[in-house]
Amino acid sequence: MAHKSGFVNIIGNPNTGKSTLMNAMVGEKLSIVTAKAQTTRHRIMGIVNGEDFQLVYSDTPGIIKPHYKLHQSMMRYIETALTDADIILYVTVVEEETYQPEIVQSINRSGTPVIVIINKIDLSDQSTVEGKMTEMKQHFPGADVIPVSALLHFNLDAVFNAILEKLPVAPPYYPKDELTDRSVRFFVSEIIRQKILLNFHQEIPYTAEIVVDDFKEKDQITVISASIIMGRESQKAIIIGKKGSALKKLGTEARKELEAFLGVRVFLDLSVKVRSDWRDDDLQLKRFGYEV
Repeated sequence: MAHKSGFVNIIGNPNTGKSTLMNAMVGEKLSIVTAKAQTTRHRIMGIVNGEDFQLVYSDTPGIIKPHYKLHQSMMRYIETALTDADIILYVTVVEEETYQPEIVQSINRSGTPVIVIINKIDLSDQSTVEGKMTEMKQHFPGADVIPVSALLHFNLDAVFNAILEKLPVAPPYYPKDELTDRSVRFFVSEIIRQKILLNFHQEIPYTAEIVVDDFKEKDQITVISASIIMGRESQKAIIIGKKGSALKKLGTEARKELEAFLGVRVFLDLSVKVRSDWRDDDLQLKRFGYEV
């Protein structure tokens, strides 16, 4: 049998469960997941290998209207994902009513095979889901439309089989033992940022960026130093909390998650720094790994 390979790019609005879907399809926690919009800021690849296939999944940021240069960079990941996809997974949920018409049009004009995923069906009923399927077939004529619950791993076999059917014949793009294109440092920073998303509210999580300053693997412990970058002094004070209580709680939760992820004991040293309005600063965005 001929070997198949391809880029399977996951696109959709915020909070539709794109990251949960990719983690479930890859079988690893590669993308951080929270209930907040804009949790995913980068394009993150997860690679699934079989004897005669290689699937390169890409999780992308949710589709938004940009308000900062950071948002513009996030949307460029989506533009790239639309152009280099062999298969597009467009993820929606039953209650979603708003779609970016230019994105839908771009997908339909691309000629790329599309699989529409109606996620979180465990929160709905059969007749409502069937109505949503009819609606999505109108938005994406010719696309497969598959209802799933990524959280409960329901009907993901149908998604996998549909992907394999549409996958082009090609050699593997990555070594067969690779899981992702991202470094360990990247996942360390994402785990810390996830804890900020879970522990803080309003604007605070969206103005935070993480820089891993040092990562040293010793005999029985990994020592990590990381900086939390905030946009204003007032935000720094909130992250630190009274007598450092908020930062201590954040560090404890992040350390436990990092130990589970890395499989070793971790010493985590967190500091908080201010880089004024970094979300609109090209130099800072480049430093943090964004395209500008």
